Amino acid sequence: MNKRLLVGFAGFALLLVTAGCLGGTSSVASDRLDADPAETYAWESDADAHITVQDNGRFRAVYDVNSSSLELYRFDGFGSRTPLSVEALRYRYENGTVVNGTELRARGGDVTRNNRITNVTLPAEANGDGKLAFTSSSTPKRFALPVLVEGSYEVVLPPNRRVDFPIFGSVQPGGYETEVVGDQLHIEWTNVTERNVVVQFYLQRDLGIFAVIAAVSILVGGAGMLYYRRQIEALRERREELGLDVEVDDDDRRGPPPGMG
Repeated sequence: MNKRLLVGFAGFALLLVTAGCLGGTSSVASDRLDADPAETYAWESDADAHITVQDNGRFRAVYDVNSSSLELYRFDGFGSRTPLSVEALRYRYENGTVVNGTELRARGGDVTRNNRITNVTLPAEANGDGKLAFTSSSTPKRFALPVLVEGSYEVVLPPNRRVDFPIFGSVQPGGYETEVVGDQLHIEWTNVTERNVVVQFYLQRDLGIFAVIAAVSILVGGAGMLYYRRQIEALRERREELGLDVEVDDDDRRGPPPGMG
């Protein structure tokens, strides 16, 4: 029996490996890490985490890192971790020196990925003080990412996006403040300890389009109801003309049925 159990466990482990559940770790390609970001990273931000959402379904992130490594991931529909795909990775030392992925590896760091996380290991010389920046993918009109570092957060939306109209916009967690700088909305939290930061936003002109659609829908619906009501009234009048409508209250039940008296 013990031998059979060992064989069974071995077979199950092999199945997990072949299915990718226990997949190994691989290095992230240097050409992806060394790519140029769409715009300069917000190195001077005072927030522990600064996220700039782009208008192409991507975002640029800058994190204060006070440890020797940082795990990058997001949650799938089942609540399990999946690795965050990163590119244009940069690390800024406390003295202001900025290195790309290749230079990070040359200094003793590394960027690896498995089936659960993307792990960024910083050079020993970093001493746990610096900022890590990268670019990754998001969802149009919705930004969602786990809280990878605790502390203050700032999320900057693309131009002309807003969050304050119900249904179309929402922000989690609560306790945030907003400020419009130029034509971009900045959302700030003093301290975030929740599991996720989620921002649902909309383009301001979408409200005008929605208002037009709603107005047209109301007019069409009202016209339909009026037409339907008129049809009912016409049908009722027609039935009365044909003598098909008989009110129960008018029947004293003492005479013969209608049409037989």
